[in-house]
Amino acid sequence: MEVIPVALSVSAVLLFAIIVFLLIKKAGLKGIHALVCVLFGFYLASSNIAPTINDVTSSVAGMISNLSF
Repeated sequence: MEVIPVALSVSAVLLFAIIVFLLIKKAGLKGIHALVCVLFGFYLASSNIAPTINDVTSSVAGMISNLSF
């Protein structure tokens, strides 16, 4: 049973939601621009490149988790 991708997905969604919220509040990102980005991500997730993006993000997360500070 592999739980890491689900935890990574939820963490990534929360992280990006916080980043978008902060960009709207602090950097002047307009709501319509954020909506366009959300729609782009939604359609990108259902495209043929989605598995590749998932593999890359999983690999990057794995590399980060292996770092020793």
